[in-house]
Amino acid sequence: AIRDAAIADHQSYMGRCRLTLPAGPDAALPTPERVKRNEAAPDPSLAALYFQFGRYLMVGGSRPDSPLPSNLQGIWAEEYSTPWRGDFHSNINLQMNYWPAEVTGLADCHRPLLRFIEGVAVEGARAAKAYYNAPGWTAYHTQNPWFEAAPSYLPATAGPTCGAWMATHIWTHYQFTLDRDFLRKAYPLLRGAAEFCAAVLVEDPKHGWLVTAPSSSPENSYSFTDSSGQKKRAWLCVGSTYDIQIIRGLLQGTIAAAEVLGTDAAFAADLKKVLSRLPATRVNAEGRIMEWQEDFEEVEVTHRHSSHLWGLYPGIEINPSTPELFEGARKSLDRRGDSSTGWSMAWKANFWARLRDGDRASKLLAMLIGRGGGNMMCLHPPFQIDGNFGGCAAVAEMLIQSHTPAAGGESQISNLKFEIELLPALPAAWTDGKVTGLRARGDLTVDIEWKAGRVVDFKITSPVKQELRVRVNGEVRTVKT
Repeated sequence: AIRDAAIADHQSYMGRCRLTLPAGPDAALPTPERVKRNEAAPDPSLAALYFQFGRYLMVGGSRPDSPLPSNLQGIWAEEYSTPWRGDFHSNINLQMNYWPAEVTGLADCHRPLLRFIEGVAVEGARAAKAYYNAPGWTAYHTQNPWFEAAPSYLPATAGPTCGAWMATHIWTHYQFTLDRDFLRKAYPLLRGAAEFCAAVLVEDPKHGWLVTAPSSSPENSYSFTDSSGQKKRAWLCVGSTYDIQIIRGLLQGTIAAAEVLGTDAAFAADLKKVLSRLPATRVNAEGRIMEWQEDFEEVEVTHRHSSHLWGLYPGIEINPSTPELFEGARKSLDRRGDSSTGWSMAWKANFWARLRDGDRASKLLAMLIGRGGGNMMCLHPPFQIDGNFGGCAAVAEMLIQSHTPAAGGESQISNLKFEIELLPALPAAWTDGKVTGLRARGDLTVDIEWKAGRVVDFKITSPVKQELRVRVNGEVRTVKT
């Protein structure tokens, strides 16, 4: 009876989304052997297994009623005192743990993080008052089960936007579910994060922009020449691209949420004024996205963090409708290189999927899997679970995207203003396949079947009938759900 109940419970989650990809020449080998060979030869069905393994880890480690979200090791830490004390790193790792939640049909497994934000906001309000004498709430890059939010001495924690990044998960959850009751309850968290950001931004005297100070581009440093002509290195800065992109995404989502709920019009109007004064994401003379407001040179060109590309993924401001930034992101990634730590390669796989380069995304995914454990767990090093979740999200991102504004539409709210793109970054080796139960923004469920790299059948369902713009085999169609 216990076994049958466990199977039924497990399948109620796992069965929501199914993926079939071609079997490569190593498909019949034991999994550890397939993992070892994965970089050398395409093994599409192993990518499908890795995708489902990521979903399995989320179902096992982040139940809808779990008291805490997944931390750096999830529930799989074997030590009494784990690396980094098993905390919640929120300058990417905590958020990456939940990248697959919405798109792979596990929105209810997102709830532990969304609840965690409530506790962080309480401590974050104290941090906002103590360090900035500001309203609202903030959080720096390390949380624990008691919702620690204050900064530390680390270069990773100079900028005050980790809480703002967490808060963007609220708006993302709404976009995928259209759950107005959830949004109404969670709106004060969005508002508080936005209120803090608006209060602590200061004017850059050189350009008149509103920027964060102090700031950093996690966890990178730059070199500069001081007034005596000596070359030095530093990480402290003003208004890093990372900070500004996150704040822009947060303010846009908060404004949109207020509009959906028909509330807080005056506050939303104030946020629009702040938005208009944020510095734009820019490219340097070589055409790459600038990581800092000045065109500093990175101390470590191949640094594991690519924080200045937040606006490409998980943000949405860098997309095909911004061609200069789109190409700038590509050049920035080429400069960073492919080989890195586990979670970094997972992030890059998502970047390349957003850039519509399925083969490059697949290469990063193969590196992530091939350099992990024989049991498919990400070894980082050391072992961290975030790479598994990031890799799972990357597979979904190769198969469906729903974030690009449709021609002439910039709305954050109406899904009619966004294109649903099928197979936006399909690797050449994934010639034939079928996926059911993927999710897209607008409370949409999507099934796709393809042969020879082209969609041959698809179905989009939604609770209410509606018209959507869908890009299929390079052609934009208006379809009815």
